[in-house]
Amino acid sequence: MNKQFMQLAIKLGSRAMREGTGGPFGAVIVQNGNIIGQGQNRVLTQCDPTAHAEINAIRNACATIKSFELRGCDIYSSCEPCPMCLGAVHWSRLDHIYYAANRSDAAEIGFDDHFFYEEIEKNRNERQVGMIEMLREDALVIFDEWQSMQNKQMY
Repeated sequence: MNKQFMQLAIKLGSRAMREGTGGPFGAVIVQNGNIIGQGQNRVLTQCDPTAHAEINAIRNACATIKSFELRGCDIYSSCEPCPMCLGAVHWSRLDHIYYAANRSDAAEIGFDDHFFYEEIEKNRNERQVGMIEMLREDALVIFDEWQSMQNKQMY
C-alpha cells in the first residue's frame, strides 16, 4: 500500500472533473512499485459509458506490458469501483483494489451504483433491461468448436 499512488489516483480524478472529461474519478495500476497504467474518467469526451477511470487504467496497463492479465499488480482508485469496473478488475486478474472514497460517498454526489448491484441479484426475467435468449443451439456450435481447439489460449 502506497499513499503516493492513491494521491495520484485522486489527482487524476480531480483533473477529469476540472477538464470536463467525466466524473471525479482516477485510477493507477502498479506492478512491483512502478506505475504501469493510469486512467481518468473520460465518459463525456469519449461519449463512452464504459470509459471509467479503472477501465482506462486497465487498458493502459495491459498495453504497457502487452498482456491481457495483470496478475501481480494492484489498482489504486479514487473511489470504490462500480460493478462494471469491479468485473474488469477480476477479468484482468489484479491482486488488490485500494480505494479512497466509498460507494456511499459516490452516491451522495449523484453516482449511485446501488441500482446495478440490485439488478445483478435479480432473476434475468425481472431485470429492467429485457433479456431474451435466442439461437442458443447455433451459438453452441462455435462453443463446441472452441472446446475442441488444440491451440486456444484461455483468459
